[in-house]
Amino acid sequence: MNTTPSWLPSLLTENPESGFALALKLSRMAVKFTQPSDAVRSALRPDYESDADALIAASHVVAVNFATIAAANGYWR
Repeated sequence: MNTTPSWLPSLLTENPESGFALALKLSRMAVKFTQPSDAVRSALRPDYESDADALIAASHVVAVNFATIAAANGYWR
């Protein structure tokens, strides 16, 4: 049995701003789980930090996560 607290206890948030912050965290955690090496992630950063296509792709991932969180929250209605 895992007794470690979850980094993602819920998709429910109080408001859209905290939902967006959660979407960013989900996106960052996906990268971290996909490439667990801090050194490799740091080495790759210069390749994408000034690449418009890579930045647009990253924004798309955040947008998809935000849409998922918005749906889980009933679009904060």
